[in-house]
Amino acid sequence: MCFKHFIKSMNAEMYSIVFVAVILGIIGLTIAVPALLSEPSENEVLTYDFPFVTRYQWGARIPKEKTTLHTPVPYVVIHHSYKPAACYDAVQCKKAMQSMQNFHMDDREWWDIGYNFAVGSDGAVYEGRGWTVLGAHALHFNTVSLGICLIGDWTTTLPPSQQIKTAKALIAAGIDLGYVKPYYKLVGHRQVRDTECPGDTLFSNVRSWEHYVSFPATYRDLLHVKELPKEIRDKLANGNGTHIEI
Repeated sequence: MCFKHFIKSMNAEMYSIVFVAVILGIIGLTIAVPALLSEPSENEVLTYDFPFVTRYQWGARIPKEKTTLHTPVPYVVIHHSYKPAACYDAVQCKKAMQSMQNFHMDDREWWDIGYNFAVGSDGAVYEGRGWTVLGAHALHFNTVSLGICLIGDWTTTLPPSQQIKTAKALIAAGIDLGYVKPYYKLVGHRQVRDTECPGDTLFSNVRSWEHYVSFPATYRDLLHVKELPKEIRDKLANGNGTHIEI
């Protein structure tokens, strides 16, 4: 065989090897990709029957730190943002989330936006810290609760019905997913902290929601909340409970 024919033969074999490798690679990807995609993310949007906006989608900053929230939690705490004001579309609500995160991280020096979730007047849920990360929404009470903020000032006006409906649906989803106890207790922020949050009008409405409880009535009752860890109740009893994230 002449040298030229030998080179052509070698080239043909190489092309065959490359072709087989490509085909095998495609087959491997076809098998592997569905396996990877079939595993849902922690907050899989398809499990919800309401619009859900992830941290990535609203442009969240990376948190400074994270602490695990032990779930399912026995309490849900309802808040209002007061500022920023109510938002009625995705553009406004994303800006509101960014504003709250900047305020919480830069001014209050928290690790992240304080709430686990926020709900806009557009009827969408905006992911804050999520289901499994300890919040910074209710001092001394974060370890036993999820914090849900209804974006807006609801002191004299009531949130749109869709905003309230979505907040309730979010709690129901938390139960279904195992992050909220089925017999959870619902409170307004003012019941666990010296604050006017979640606004007089919203709080009046919250008292008609399923699972609402009147105890604790104020932050002074936290000493007697059995679900709170003993170390937190001891700190409160000693007047030493000011941890910035707990």
